[in-house]
Amino acid sequence: MKRTLTISTGQNWQVALRAAGTRAKAATATGKYQGESLNFESPAAFFGQLTERRWDMIREMMGSGVVGVRELARRLERGVKRVHEDAQVLVALGLLEKTESGALLCPFDDIHVDMHLTPQLELA
Repeated sequence: MKRTLTISTGQNWQVALRAAGTRAKAATATGKYQGESLNFESPAAFFGQLTERRWDMIREMMGSGVVGVRELARRLERGVKRVHEDAQVLVALGLLEKTESGALLCPFDDIHVDMHLTPQLELA
């Protein structure tokens, strides 16, 4: 099964939660995979977590199977310590998975970013 991830930004976490619930309900009813989602409260939060170097890691990992941290650092021409730190963030976000041996895997075949910029509402 090909796994897909949609990353979105939106301050209203309840909307993202409802959408995930709707997909889960559809998956239960049809027995078909509906994709997965990850929501950030703002573009700033998104870019704070998913830096250019972390995107490079994800891009390198997609379709690569299981890769050790040292091998990934070699491929990216970066230090092992920094790659390990970035990998920990990506694992916590669910963009990468860690195997029992400590190697890394990107479980997604497709990652879609859906970002909206809206005017900031003034609080009364």
